[in-house]
Amino acid sequence: MDYSNDNIQVDIFGLSLTPSMSGGGYAIILKEVSGTRRLPIIIGQFEAQSIALELEGIKPPRPLTHDLLREVIEIFGYSVSHVLINELKDSTFYAKIKFDSSDIEEIDARPSDAIALALKFSSPIYVSSEIMDEIGFEPEFEEQVLPKQEQQPGEIPGQDEEETPEDLSKDLSVKERKLLQLKGELEEALTNEDYEKAAQLRDEIRKLEISNLN
Repeated sequence: MDYSNDNIQVDIFGLSLTPSMSGGGYAIILKEVSGTRRLPIIIGQFEAQSIALELEGIKPPRPLTHDLLREVIEIFGYSVSHVLINELKDSTFYAKIKFDSSDIEEIDARPSDAIALALKFSSPIYVSSEIMDEIGFEPEFEEQVLPKQEQQPGEIPGQDEEETPEDLSKDLSVKERKLLQLKGELEEALTNEDYEKAAQLRDEIRKLEISNLN
């Protein structure tokens, strides 16, 4: 089936690890690949952390739930072909996961789980055109921060491999030193599998990075 006819391919534009005002959820912002409309979806904390770690290319010391699901799917010789956010009912989104085999029917899933698995398999994400037409929105201004950053956690822009921490500290501003400290704490939290603390640290890091752009 050609999913480009009735559905719109999207990518992850932004991920907020700050709890929302309603329900204490976390927001993921999807952007249509061939357009500018955005679609916000509220997801849970665990799913937000899993997606954030995947976007940053961070591998936890032990596999999380979506890592385990990917391994199980691959062990049986399958892969995720694509995922589709296909329905919105009573303010709740529904999704389907499609495998690369005609022998397996689409399975129902929460959008957050579907998106997390799509990232694990580098599979495309689609949204029903009806949903996008109904609640998708055009941004009033061009957002400054993208979710996928080229620099790795703990990496300082422009850092030379030969430089020592003492050399770097001479040229760092107060904000940059704070960022360096937070990124170090983030790595430590991930090593200790303290993902709640890691989420809070990522939020602080993102806020500082945004303020540096202003």
